[in-house]
Amino acid sequence: MIRTRFAPSPTGFLHIGGARTALFSWAYARRHGGRFILRVEDTDLARSTPEAVQAILDGMHWLGLDYDEGPFYQTQRMDRYRAVIAEMLATGSAYHCYMAPEELERLRDTQRARGEKPRYNGFWRPEPGKTLPTPPIGVQPVVRFRNPDKGTVAWDDLVKGRIEIANSELDDLVIARADGTPTYNFCVVVDDRDMGITHVIRGDDHVNNTPRQINILRALAAPVPLYAHLSMILGDDGQKLSKRHGAVSVMQYEEDGYLPEAVLNYLARLGWSHGDDEVFSMQQFCEWFDLDHITPSAAQFNSEKLNWLNAHYLRRTDPDRLASLVRQRLEARGVTLGNAPSLEGIVGLYRERVVSLNGLADAAELFYVEPHPRAELLAKHLTPEVLPPLSDFLARLPDVAWEAKAIAALIKESAARYGLKMAKLAMPIRVLLTGQEQTPSVDALVVSFTRQTVLARLAARCSAELPAAEQP
Repeated sequence: MIRTRFAPSPTGFLHIGGARTALFSWAYARRHGGRFILRVEDTDLARSTPEAVQAILDGMHWLGLDYDEGPFYQTQRMDRYRAVIAEMLATGSAYHCYMAPEELERLRDTQRARGEKPRYNGFWRPEPGKTLPTPPIGVQPVVRFRNPDKGTVAWDDLVKGRIEIANSELDDLVIARADGTPTYNFCVVVDDRDMGITHVIRGDDHVNNTPRQINILRALAAPVPLYAHLSMILGDDGQKLSKRHGAVSVMQYEEDGYLPEAVLNYLARLGWSHGDDEVFSMQQFCEWFDLDHITPSAAQFNSEKLNWLNAHYLRRTDPDRLASLVRQRLEARGVTLGNAPSLEGIVGLYRERVVSLNGLADAAELFYVEPHPRAELLAKHLTPEVLPPLSDFLARLPDVAWEAKAIAALIKESAARYGLKMAKLAMPIRVLLTGQEQTPSVDALVVSFTRQTVLARLAARCSAELPAAEQP
């Protein structure tokens, strides 16, 4: 059975790069009827926080990336790591090293000065016929892995192709610190072995860790997973992804009004393709997904494409669900929603005109909060020539059928009585009702409010202006 894992370190939020790794690992397991495991690599006690752990769990939940096992926490597996280290010390695949940190740094400085690659020189490494010095008193040793000193370590990366590293390029890795805590590369190996991971899908910043991990797995006589290293994601400008173009918490996208299915669809196309298909469900993605079509070159984040996808999903999402999401946003702003107008109706009216849930909430708020049109808009649209037809429209409004067709006819008739085109009267009605010039069709806008609200909003402004105007 194929078993994949997502193994974030809780030293910050779940960002776009991590979410893509989780998505690809999840989809590969789903495609093959396998198991997807969530593992939290929290051994960096100085930087790991409960808040970061929760941010990861929240991001996974919001995206809908359900895991079959876990979350497993490395800090809860310390006894297991120590037991494996003891086994390796007993078999000779690991050894104690008493070189003090300052001594190691002096060694590296000397190597750099000679133009050599800085590395541990194997001083405390046991060898046949080699006599080791007496361990210094009071020095707690680290534990180092006895890396093979000959040959190469190689793997066929499922994204990057064949990769080979000479073992002579790798020094003996510290697998346990002087205080006994195991190190990252060692914990990963033990976890992957114990959890039966068959495919490791992760970012290519881990490529340099892979040969070390493979050698440790082989020393433990454990199966070596297949590796697929995903290339980095660049920003819109081709530079390394930063906060200004996407490297923010996944939950920031939720706050900014994106739908999770839009974010997932977008992430799926970052470095992977299925012909020219751009829009697809996660069910379809799981049926299509393979590792053969992941590009080894860097993917480029495109904010406009993400916005386009989000707008697409807004237009196709069930109005009741959209209304529920918009209601949450309005209530968070302190907006009180009455029974009318219908939030579902407002969502249906504006969903084609916005690219985010926040945009929908902005539009909907106008229907529940008294508008305050800017003075320049009133001066522009509430002109002396408009006041008489506006008064005519207002006077006849109580008796008209409350439907878009009848409202449109009334606006047209009131404007025509004073020699104006319908658009000339429609614009001040928009401004008085919403404080905005850009709205859906004015007839649909009017009937979205209650009759009482429309009469009140128009009369409140017209009462101050109409006495000077000629009455119809």
